[in-house]
Amino acid sequence: MINTIVSTAALVLFGFAQADADYVRGYTRRDGTYVAPHQRTSPDRSPYNNYDFPGNYNPNSGQATPGNPDTYLDRYNNHDLGRSSGGFGNTDPFNSRRR
Repeated sequence: MINTIVSTAALVLFGFAQADADYVRGYTRRDGTYVAPHQRTSPDRSPYNNYDFPGNYNPNSGQATPGNPDTYLDRYNNHDLGRSSGGFGNTDPFNSRRR
């Protein structure tokens, strides 16, 4: 009985932890590079809940992200002086619509 309660509680908590994640299907870039399926955080213009924010757990790598939060925030907020939404501006190398 206790095992059932603990298992149910763990599944519910895990579900809430993954609620802000999007699943990305695998795709091929224009240059022929294949990008494997993965999870990403839902876009919300907050750097603190991104998988690559130092100290956050990244389910794609199975590890906590190393690094200095201050350095990350400085890069995120000052990537480009002419920045637009999301803190990356119009030179985001990962999103061709912002190039």
